[in-house]
Amino acid sequence: MTASETIDRMIADITDWRGKTLASLRKSILAADPDIIEEWKWMGSPVWSRDGIIAVGNAHKGKVKLTFMYGAKLPDPDKLFNAGFEGNVRRAIDLFEGDKINDRALKTLIRAAIDFNQAKSKKPAKKAPVGARAAAKKKA
Repeated sequence: MTASETIDRMIADITDWRGKTLASLRKSILAADPDIIEEWKWMGSPVWSRDGIIAVGNAHKGKVKLTFMYGAKLPDPDKLFNAGFEGNVRRAIDLFEGDKINDRALKTLIRAAIDFNQAKSKKPAKKAPVGARAAAKKKA
């Protein structure tokens, strides 16, 4: 079974508002970028990635939590983050029954997470030691 199929099954098994909320978040996440990959990690968590983890979704007893791996590094002009401020890296969106999420703002946040992952993965090339550069010039 693929990760997407496992996530489908998990959402179908959550028959209350949390399943609908998680399904809605998932739809927005996948619509934000066609190259997002769904994964199943940590013994039961849907994970969305592109050039690194973007976010992890979980249905808890009284809420649905969407945790952004590097949320503290992301711009959040629409103030979607409402949890996880005690840490220096992650930020989360906790949704409770009846809460609505701004779909446009969520997609913007997802794209910002992708941009962050891509910038993080593009490390500057290391320069050769000065002596090696000089030796290379002599050969040329």
